[in-house]
Amino acid sequence: MHHIKNDLLLRTIKGERTDRKPVWLMRQAGRILPQYRSLREKLRDFKELVETPELACEVTLQPVDELGVDAAIIFSDILVISEAMGLPYEMAEKRGPYFPKTIETMRDVQQLRIANGEEDIAYTINAIRLTKAALNFQIPLIGFAGCPWTLFAYMVEGSGSKTFSKAKKMLFVDPTLSHALLQKITDSTISYLKAQVKAGADVIQVFDSWAGILGPKEYAEFSLPYIRQICEAITEVPVTVFAKGAFFALQDIGQLPCATVGLDWNMDPQKSREQIGNNKTLQGNLDPCVLYANHATIQAQTQKMLTDFVLRATLLTLGMAYTPTRHSTVLNVLLIP
Repeated sequence: MHHIKNDLLLRTIKGERTDRKPVWLMRQAGRILPQYRSLREKLRDFKELVETPELACEVTLQPVDELGVDAAIIFSDILVISEAMGLPYEMAEKRGPYFPKTIETMRDVQQLRIANGEEDIAYTINAIRLTKAALNFQIPLIGFAGCPWTLFAYMVEGSGSKTFSKAKKMLFVDPTLSHALLQKITDSTISYLKAQVKAGADVIQVFDSWAGILGPKEYAEFSLPYIRQICEAITEVPVTVFAKGAFFALQDIGQLPCATVGLDWNMDPQKSREQIGNNKTLQGNLDPCVLYANHATIQAQTQKMLTDFVLRATLLTLGMAYTPTRHSTVLNVLLIP
């Protein structure tokens, strides 16, 4: 078993004391790096980048030296699961993902297959293997997938939406179909994440990007049980749950068998800690629009985030972010796409 040279992220997730907070960014490449844009312009489309292991590896590594981050996150897309299940998507420039065919009936659900992560999404698994070799145990590699509700929302709606009213309608009109589809997505996601871990992912993060458009009751029925299944299945490495906008569900998320809970910029760290409890590492939560500001403002806002996370009405201060309960923090920015 090789030891990772910079293991700040892994030790922080375990709740261990570290000399500083580890930092990574949810979108470490993308439009922020000129070398990414240069590469992207040479390709047919976004999917070519995702589905070519050597290119996905290259883009994953671009920010590591450029930004000095404490972890790499594999370059991929959450919708690879949908395609592996038999529902292909397209990625239109300046429009985002689009599904030519959507899920409308139980027959549509039955025609989907449960994806085999190692075989059906081999391009991402191979990208993880290449990236692990290139990193040479310098920093951890984060693997990821979308949460079942978020994938459901795209597969039923057909594209991004401010309200996802078509997808939400399905929950109320046909809950049986909804649960059947969510279970198939969950089973596919577990297979995919297990393949990621086998290929070398040191941490897994699951993104519920559209958690916040559901009400508390619907989220408790149509999202949390499936996230729980994923957390229970991935036992080899720590799991982080990031449910954007689900401030109303933090207490329930705190009961999931995950190691880390990601907060968004609408969630107050101290109030979130009270709801989540003391046995999870918190990850958060700079508003990405802060990055439009000047360096002094960005620095001040980052310092404030640090202080908000470690000032916990106890003896915790900036230099003492550890107690027997877990008050450790992973600093993270959700970068603008």
